Amino acid sequence: MSRQFIWEVFVLQYTSTRNNAVNVSSARVITDGLSSDGGLYVPTEIPSVSLRDIMRLADKSYIERAKSVLSLFLTDFTQEEIDYCVEGAYKKGKFDSIAVAPVVRLTENEYVLELFKGPTCAFKDMALQLLPYLLTESAKKRQGNKEIVILVATSGDTGKAALEGFKDVSGTKIVVFYPDMGVSNMQKLQMATQEGSNVAVAAINGNFDDAQNGVKSIFTNEEILGKFKENNLTFSSANSINWGRLVPQIVYYISAYCDLLKTGKIKLGEKINIVVPTGNFGNILAAYYALRMGLPVNKLICASNKNKVLTDFINIGSYNRNREFYTTVSPSMDILISSNLERLLYLLSGEDDEYVSGLMSLLNEKGEYTVSGTVKSKLKEFFSAGSCGEEDTFATIADCFNEYGYLSDTHTAVGINVYEQYEKETGDSCTTVIAATASPFKFPSAVLFALTGETPRTDEFEMLAELEKISKIAAPEQLLGLKDKPVRFDKIYDKNNMTEAIFTMLGI
Repeated sequence: MSRQFIWEVFVLQYTSTRNNAVNVSSARVITDGLSSDGGLYVPTEIPSVSLRDIMRLADKSYIERAKSVLSLFLTDFTQEEIDYCVEGAYKKGKFDSIAVAPVVRLTENEYVLELFKGPTCAFKDMALQLLPYLLTESAKKRQGNKEIVILVATSGDTGKAALEGFKDVSGTKIVVFYPDMGVSNMQKLQMATQEGSNVAVAAINGNFDDAQNGVKSIFTNEEILGKFKENNLTFSSANSINWGRLVPQIVYYISAYCDLLKTGKIKLGEKINIVVPTGNFGNILAAYYALRMGLPVNKLICASNKNKVLTDFINIGSYNRNREFYTTVSPSMDILISSNLERLLYLLSGEDDEYVSGLMSLLNEKGEYTVSGTVKSKLKEFFSAGSCGEEDTFATIADCFNEYGYLSDTHTAVGINVYEQYEKETGDSCTTVIAATASPFKFPSAVLFALTGETPRTDEFEMLAELEKISKIAAPEQLLGLKDKPVRFDKIYDKNNMTEAIFTMLGI
């Protein structure tokens, strides 16, 4: 499908959340990852989709839907380039479902959007199978013969998904940092055994925020930048600070609506709720962009675990990272500095770059800020938020399995629990889509404990077998295959010495 078939072509540029004078192409945005002023790139306009457009897409495959949506945001790409990227990312065999991101019924009005059918069994695959294609095509347009170093901080899922996506991709190297005690054993094993000649992985003795802050500082480190210039290298990012990570995520919310429409679960124009368990705010921000494009959405429900900095922000309008950090059974949400929130603040403030810069300075200097009454009002218009503790997470996994026969991971369980809280408090029973962000087999110890009440005392692969036996669901081959893979990466670096780690791992 050509972009002309549905939408009028226009040239879309991008600016920085901290400097409206920035005006660059999507290829520049994808290769840079982060603006030089420290801000995040955002489109200067948000393209729109009509109900007629949505109706046309309802009869299309996920691949065709992705091509149409991406063509709106990547206007300096030819349709042929977009087709190549999308078809490569979502081709047959990459995902365990023909639908790529299937919608599964949980209750009469509750549906689960399964985003974990990719090669690493997490929602990050939805974007990170596509990003290497987008990045290499962008580099052809801008970087000449420079080799791109992809720098990633991960709380578990992003790291493996990025490693798998960029494995042996010509013209790239990828370096991943993760908190040593802040990921599940299965997530650690996925990264430690990663294959590929261009990959490097290291743990740090800190939490995800330490890893994320370290990565951001590396982007502006003069010593590192000088070394990179000498060695014909340049930086980019595979974290959701990179717009090339975020824009593919918009697709699956539009696709979920199309699937509900196609199967008669909703009528054209009927509004739905979208529930997203999130820590870094990228996944729910993609849903907000879909809303702004014209997708009929009633409420975006932000679900937090015990680290409920986002829930508190949405409910009271004050962001405060000066709080105790908890290591939980939903580690991908163990985050206190939610980078993508900056993009939302930019949009809700009327694209006020000075205002956003001021808030980010306060966050950096004091660890907190409070938004204006206008921003708070807009926030409450679009968003609701709740949190779910450890006991309720376990109880939700058990209840879902016993009542509906649905096996949920720990993160998705947080989303389900928060939605149930929301429905009870508001009486809002409109059709709701809950983002299921990871396979339950990535967290076998926690899921087994939820189902049996007993702490497993076996290794990861015995736990997979036990979970298969109880659930009567086959564990993903991608996880079972890790058993025979050798550990390649086991180094731990001090969180304040990530510069040395970069030089060591890249051999420069």
